[in-house]
Amino acid sequence: MERYVPPFTITNQMLMLVAEVAEKTGSVSNFHSFETKPHLRRNNRIRSIHSSLAIEANSLSLDEVRNVISGKTVIGPQKEIQEVKNAYQAYEQLGRFDPYSLEDLKRLHGIMTYLTVQESGVFRCHNEGVFKGDQCIFMAPPPHLVPGQMQALFDWMDSARTEVHPLILSSVFHYEFVFIHPFSDGNGRMARLWQTALLSEWNPIFQYMPLESRIQEFQDGYYDAIAACHGSGSSNAFVTFMLDKINLTLDWALQQASEKDAYLPETVKKLLDAMDYDVPYSASQLMERLGLKSRANFRKLYLIPALERNLIAMGIPDKPTSRNQTYIKK
Repeated sequence: MERYVPPFTITNQMLMLVAEVAEKTGSVSNFHSFETKPHLRRNNRIRSIHSSLAIEANSLSLDEVRNVISGKTVIGPQKEIQEVKNAYQAYEQLGRFDPYSLEDLKRLHGIMTYLTVQESGVFRCHNEGVFKGDQCIFMAPPPHLVPGQMQALFDWMDSARTEVHPLILSSVFHYEFVFIHPFSDGNGRMARLWQTALLSEWNPIFQYMPLESRIQEFQDGYYDAIAACHGSGSSNAFVTFMLDKINLTLDWALQQASEKDAYLPETVKKLLDAMDYDVPYSASQLMERLGLKSRANFRKLYLIPALERNLIAMGIPDKPTSRNQTYIKK
């Protein structure tokens, strides 16, 4: 029996994007920021989880997602809180499972959907559609075809892994997975996690690249690319879309990783290392994190130099002397 080969064509635009991404991936790796800054890794993972869940209409904010993961009490829908816990457990498995294993896919789906869906870790037994909001983009294949189609997809990945660049292979997989829609729920979350897993096997820095944030930012384009592929019978449009968003993610990561460290005073570096992105901190909280006692020295040596370099921003910019003032890492 002839093996299944997903319909796609490698274009010049894809090759140009692959070359750009490969070059930028090497540049990000050279900074070693993700090895030396665990807060950076954690913050990016939280961004990935928040964005991937937000695409699926989870209403928890980034701060609420961060608090759930930190074990703090969050007031919100219990299912959405459980989705955060599940996604965190699933993403923590990155690098510990085989992204070319169909059994591992089912196992990770069981983690991703624990206590939130009845059919957890097993393929669906009913019809499903792919939706953009309330609009049905297309109906997925009937359930009796799903096991065979998923096995054929994983067989193709295993045979193509030495022939097709991981950037393209992972994007083709992402579209094919969404098209098959193998589970009753959690398909989008699993597709994004699995592409990250495939990319991470190529280069481990992708474990901490918030690609999901770029997908959320261009969510309409994400669904439009899926619809275009369904209409054309080829995954080319989606592969190009994903390569572009991976490229944008690396642009963001390069800026995040460098932070012009070589030109910053050590005090400013310490302040930035003590702060997570998008989290407001009071002066007292930052002094406590830095182990400082003198508010005057904190302002002179840490806070003001960081503000002047536009590396942090005031949470209440129109009231700079407010007793409730906070500071946010940009």
